[in-house]
Amino acid sequence: MKMNGLEPASVKKMPVKKVDGSITRSYIDTLSVEEPLEIKISYSIQKKQERATISVTMRTPGKDVDLALGFLFTEGIIGSIEQVQHVGYLDENVLLVTLKEEVVPQLSRSDRNFYTTSSCGVCGKTSIESISTVSRPFRNLNRGLVTVAPDIFYSLPEKLRATQDEFSATGGIHASGLFSINGELLFLREDVGRHNALDKLVGYAFTNHQLPLQNGILLLSGRASFELIQKAAMAGISIVAAIGAPSTLAVTLARESDITLLGFLKKDRFNIYHQSSFLQIAHLNEDQD
Repeated sequence: MKMNGLEPASVKKMPVKKVDGSITRSYIDTLSVEEPLEIKISYSIQKKQERATISVTMRTPGKDVDLALGFLFTEGIIGSIEQVQHVGYLDENVLLVTLKEEVVPQLSRSDRNFYTTSSCGVCGKTSIESISTVSRPFRNLNRGLVTVAPDIFYSLPEKLRATQDEFSATGGIHASGLFSINGELLFLREDVGRHNALDKLVGYAFTNHQLPLQNGILLLSGRASFELIQKAAMAGISIVAAIGAPSTLAVTLARESDITLLGFLKKDRFNIYHQSSFLQIAHLNEDQD
């Protein structure tokens, strides 16, 4: 796969007024950039070249190729990095993914009105049926029993926060981090949109032939929504922990996909919304009161 073009900046300094009691002062603040990214796809059918806009999403610039490819994969539009010939910017906020000769994208799996916000991964869907991705390539993975101590989970939020460069600079950005079963951070992606951060993470793994991510723990910096669990399922992720709350649909999908789902993860507590058949959480005692 070839790539061309430079990504725009992900943070920007802007003048603000700080108010402390009755005192105001001028201040230069660092903010996360939020700009639209238009994802286009180019492909050929019987030597005829076609081009289509797949999505316009509000995102933080940076790792745009990961975002585009992760989005195309988690939406079921493409199935392997080998299908991609070239990725390049048409301008700083328009990215064109060109598929190899005679590779036909599964566009029916992403029935969209094209526009999505940075906070919603399914806002552009035009039918209820299209909200659920049709095919999950890693649905039938053979997973062995894994044992994880609660202390591993307790340690993850601080490890994620400590490596969130853009959050440290701006205080206003989400992250998705993949950890090993032993709690080692493997890689992390940030974005103003929760679903964009996860698409960037999955896109990185997709590009580097690291899917499925069955032997890791996905940590979400915010809440766990349906579309995030769906993207995790597409990537073969077995354990999802969220610092915030899950939705009812997220829990339902986690149970259907047998994905362990933890919520409200803090340094000394978490809720188990579903514990998969292949995960054992060590040293837990049932309260008999």
